[in-house]
Amino acid sequence: MQFIDKVKLKLKAGNGGNGIVAFKREKYNPLGGPSGGDGGNGGSIIFKVDTNKSTLLDLRFSKMIRAEDGENGKGNNMYGASRDDVIVRVPLGTIVKDLDSDEIVADLNTLDSSEVICQGGKGGKGNFHFKSSRNNAPDYATLGTPGQERNVLVELKLLADVGLVGLPSVGKSTLLSVVSNARPEIADYPFTTLKPQLGMVKVGDSSFVMADLPGLIEGASEGKGLGHEFLKHIERCRLILHVLDMGREDPINDFEVINEELKKYPGNLATRPQIVIANKMDLDNAQENLSKFKKKYPDLDIYETTTIINEGLMPVLYKAKDMLKDLPQFPLYDPNKTDKKVVYTYEEPKEFEIHNEGNGVWRVEGDKVRRLFLNTNFKDDDSIMRFSRALSKMKLDDALREAGCHDGDQVFIEDYSFDFVDDED
Repeated sequence: MQFIDKVKLKLKAGNGGNGIVAFKREKYNPLGGPSGGDGGNGGSIIFKVDTNKSTLLDLRFSKMIRAEDGENGKGNNMYGASRDDVIVRVPLGTIVKDLDSDEIVADLNTLDSSEVICQGGKGGKGNFHFKSSRNNAPDYATLGTPGQERNVLVELKLLADVGLVGLPSVGKSTLLSVVSNARPEIADYPFTTLKPQLGMVKVGDSSFVMADLPGLIEGASEGKGLGHEFLKHIERCRLILHVLDMGREDPINDFEVINEELKKYPGNLATRPQIVIANKMDLDNAQENLSKFKKKYPDLDIYETTTIINEGLMPVLYKAKDMLKDLPQFPLYDPNKTDKKVVYTYEEPKEFEIHNEGNGVWRVEGDKVRRLFLNTNFKDDDSIMRFSRALSKMKLDDALREAGCHDGDQVFIEDYSFDFVDDED
């Protein structure tokens, strides 16, 4: 199966259906009154974790995902049908980034994770909704609001507790195959691992997930070799097992090359705790190289192994198990940096903001004003009057006057404009 871990998509939630203006005209009910029903809600687009998926392959050819629009209201006070949400199933560890704002809008890192990525539009109100004792025959309705649109990058960052790093052909795949039920490809040539491999490792009465990542080379953080595509999968790992081939010419240089690439890659990978594994200790020059390595790094705790015959691995696994007990989850984004991320804090939305664009032109923006604008049918005089009264209740005229708006200045709300009339001038 091909491993796909990054996909760009255009998402469009469904628009809300329009409310309608209708009146009962029945032979034996001459005073039937307003009967225009509300429009239905548009479908939302929701991303949900599916543990049966391990890749984003299903989304590779889905350039656009669209939810259905809500149905318009009907006469006789019949509501339009609301549309079902579109559920996009993704692997555990998927993040969704808004490409326009560069904001992380979802980090699906638990088994029950699901996030509304694009909210469906709300249905408009029919004229029956506006019936009151003072207005028993309203002849206006509101439009449905548009569904949210987003251009997103969907990216998979594997959820593993322990990540295996090292140069190609140092024995990482063999190690994973010996300690877990994973079956990565193993051969005596570089880059046999072309996609990350996950395995569940059981140690005593506990277990953890280990990831074997494609071999890194010098310059991986800059895009060389295969490592750049897969370094991101180490970002969630709490512990790194750094595997060295002690039969190579210079394991000290190999160790420093990999650590330098971890340091260069954004994501604080160099701060991850490491266990150093001196592998292939059955080779002739391994003991000599290990002595040189220990002399260079006397404070490092080094474990001698020969993975191909499962020698020396149990002490490594128990050490990893003990370290994981005290290691917290590492955040994907450094809060001290300027990386944008989702912050789930509620703020009372402002009704509107006023911007002076110069030359007697003003623009009014804000969530409440925008919702009011989108709900208004500007082809209907009564709807326009209702829009104007709502702005007056919000004291927009007073705010414009205080901001310096003068009689005759042009005021824009979305693409609708009107001339400001200052009664106090």
